[in-house]
Amino acid sequence: MNTGELVELAQQLRVDSVRAAAAAGSGHPTSSMSAADLMAVLLAHHFRYDFDRPAHPGNDRFVLSKGHASPLLYSAYKAAGAIDDEELLTFRKLGSRLEGHPTPRRLPWVETATGSLGQGLPVGVGIALAGKRLDRTGYRVWVLCGDSELAEGAIWEAAEHAAYEHLDNLTAIVDINRLGQRGPTRHGHDLDAYARRFQAFGWHTVEVDGHDVDAIDRAYGEAVSTKGQPTAILARTLKGKGVTDVEDREGLHGKPLKNADEAIAELGGPRDLRVEVHEPTAARILHAVRTGHLELPRYDKGDEIATRNAYGQALAALGTARGDVVALDGEVSDSTRAEFFAKEHPDRFFECYIAEQQMVAAAVGLAARGWVPYASTFAAFLTRAYDFVRMASISGAGINLVGSHAGVAIGQDGPSQMGLEDLAMMRAVHGSTVLYPCDANQTAHLVAEMAGLDGIRYLRTSRGASSVIYEPDEEFPVGGSKVLRSCDQDRMTFVAAGVTVPEALAAADALDEEGIQVRVIDLYSVKPVDRFTLRQAAEDTGCLVTVEDHHQEGGLGDAVLDAFLDGRPMPRLVRLAVRTMPGSASPAEQLHAAGIDAESIAAAGRLLVEQAVVP
Repeated sequence: MNTGELVELAQQLRVDSVRAAAAAGSGHPTSSMSAADLMAVLLAHHFRYDFDRPAHPGNDRFVLSKGHASPLLYSAYKAAGAIDDEELLTFRKLGSRLEGHPTPRRLPWVETATGSLGQGLPVGVGIALAGKRLDRTGYRVWVLCGDSELAEGAIWEAAEHAAYEHLDNLTAIVDINRLGQRGPTRHGHDLDAYARRFQAFGWHTVEVDGHDVDAIDRAYGEAVSTKGQPTAILARTLKGKGVTDVEDREGLHGKPLKNADEAIAELGGPRDLRVEVHEPTAARILHAVRTGHLELPRYDKGDEIATRNAYGQALAALGTARGDVVALDGEVSDSTRAEFFAKEHPDRFFECYIAEQQMVAAAVGLAARGWVPYASTFAAFLTRAYDFVRMASISGAGINLVGSHAGVAIGQDGPSQMGLEDLAMMRAVHGSTVLYPCDANQTAHLVAEMAGLDGIRYLRTSRGASSVIYEPDEEFPVGGSKVLRSCDQDRMTFVAAGVTVPEALAAADALDEEGIQVRVIDLYSVKPVDRFTLRQAAEDTGCLVTVEDHHQEGGLGDAVLDAFLDGRPMPRLVRLAVRTMPGSASPAEQLHAAGIDAESIAAAGRLLVEQAVVP
């Protein structure tokens, strides 16, 4: 397209953005209008993509980080012939693929869900990492950001990581339109302020008039030709560009234009231009889905092995069997034991340093390119990345998260290092799987099981060594549990997971010597939970006692309670959990202080018998 045609295409994108928002009665047309020239030039001259084959390995990747500007994205899809005008006008309506913020669950051309600002660039870094270090197919990653979201710390985690990895296949296009939701942004139209920040992180920067299509074209060409550095194109734009009554005016964010017909007329009226998007270069997928037979590590009963060690060893074995498995870690791989994978498969290991948001975002980006990521850090530190986990679920991303050093059982490090909320937060994620193994063989099998699951998968591991209680060939289906001891005379059931399983067994042994029989269930699958086994235990024993190294809210006890919320008779439920703020103490002292060690569990069982609340 020549200059005049590019200008016309940009006007069409503005008109269609206004029309879509007007038809919906909501949306963000002014945020779309500011970036229309940037999108028009990219689509017509630089983007390489086959809309009929969104999985083509040579396709460039586009991420709309300012996800509220979805009318612009959908207008571009129309210009490319991917959707028609009729569908465009279903924007934001029930059943439409064109949601208020784009998601890959609905549209095959969307790489990741956006809308929680500041996440598009971090995920784009993950996609670019896949292209640079793994796929090596030559595709480029283009991320359109807004200036408001550059206040998010996650943007600068991404900026540093991209420069450190020399991601010259990544271009951030920043639409600097000066206005945020409630008024001016921090730096307004000071492009040099943004340039200094990106340059400080090691980026190549280009400052440009975001409404000069020829200047934009040259800037994109410069980005493509820059080697060894990611590029940030800093474009000065006007919000609502092209319509006199709304251009560069405050108070219009997130609102359809009041006089849409007049605005469309001022923009020159509807058009029906079509863009022949450049075909991607020929490419082939380089990573294999499976490369060999899986030989998991095997541990002998009675061995003392930390589940974090079993995680690292099982992950390394899985990496040998499957060429699509990758690992990411937040600079604690010597503690999480992801270092075992790093030593055996350094080409597929990604050190994300102490940047948990970027770690999860990179995992999402890698998953979008077909890789199977395992991302690990301390369970407590995953709270920092929770919004990224939530958005990953909205994307339908398949990622494996592993939280080590969970609970008070870590001992002397104290509460800042103790994951005591992780089960609750991961259970709350839509479609998630939450697993909490108690021994090494169980851990190894669950690590392998996770690779074949959908959605967000979370595995909780422990710092200290624990006795191996299962044989190496035991099976642990997701959604199952293990009944470790039972008899017809059981008067209650202890339900435990992870570090509390051996404590519950020891308590049951002590009570057995006193003539009190107790059933013990290892509820290693916290979500989905084994409803059948729990209901059977409730029917047989009348009382369930849950024991968890976690806060009472949202953890194991609530997972058990959920098994009886469909009208089933509710058993007596006693919940032992961490109810106070721990300090520093040995692991054994911590468990006792929290009331979840064997002595405390046995005492709770005796009290139930003495109070005659169990048969």
